[in-house]
Amino acid sequence: MIVCIRVFAPGRYKKIKDYLVAAIGTSSAEINDMKPLLSLLLFCALSTPLTAQQEENVIRELLQEQAAAWNRGDLQTFMEGYWKNDSLMFIGKSGVTRGWQATLDNYKKGYPDTAAMGKLQFEFVEFRKLSPDYVFVVGKWMLTRSIGNLKGMYTLLLQKLNDRWVIIRDHSS
Repeated sequence: MIVCIRVFAPGRYKKIKDYLVAAIGTSSAEINDMKPLLSLLLFCALSTPLTAQQEENVIRELLQEQAAAWNRGDLQTFMEGYWKNDSLMFIGKSGVTRGWQATLDNYKKGYPDTAAMGKLQFEFVEFRKLSPDYVFVVGKWMLTRSIGNLKGMYTLLLQKLNDRWVIIRDHSS
């Protein structure tokens, strides 16, 4: 604990040690002897996983960032929410597209300019955490465009890879 406190709260080691001495009613030397146990307890407290609501908020933020990129006409940044891998699967009106680059190419072909892209909005319908590393999302998408509005539904499967949520499956229709 003392080692972690020194990292996370420089200059507070003596104050925390004094607090523990007073609170527990023990000596400074005994606190020093408890460093390994206290370090483990602090590590466990600091590494507590996010709650389901916090995970949902992170994924909502990811989709909001995607919508903002889309609304700027920035498909490259929009695609950062997807798994950059040949195993990415996108299912749309034209069928199944496999791979990140192929999905980006399809977006560029279907939405060649900002008039075609319009303004994108997402609405959540359901958020279901399937496991610590997988989340299933159902929602609605809306494109407001000068050439005619579009809307539809989407289902997403997101996976947590390298401590980051990414879309690995997208079915939008």
